[in-house]
Amino acid sequence: MRNGGKVGLHLWREREVEGVSIFEVFIWVLLFTSFLALYRAIRGPSVYDRVVGINAVGTKTIVVLVLIGYVYARPSFFDIPLLYAILNFISVIVIAKYLERGRVDE
Repeated sequence: MRNGGKVGLHLWREREVEGVSIFEVFIWVLLFTSFLALYRAIRGPSVYDRVVGINAVGTKTIVVLVLIGYVYARPSFFDIPLLYAILNFISVIVIAKYLERGRVDE
């Protein structure tokens, strides 16, 4: 590696196209798709659409945390999204069980 194994914002700045870095493009795309998922969570025609919308927002939050950890070379920012992903997965399973059976008892 050119920088002695360090990963940071300068690597993102090397990949600029006409003054816009790839990191900025990723953030804007994630922000736009998060608003679409949030809209689906609020206005979803069914409860299942709302659960999927909330799950999508949670997944995009995980991606943002991983990107921030990568850009600022903070390994602790990779542990937090992993725990958040596990909680997101478990909560969707619990909600799906509740919607299917009317109770959660296992």
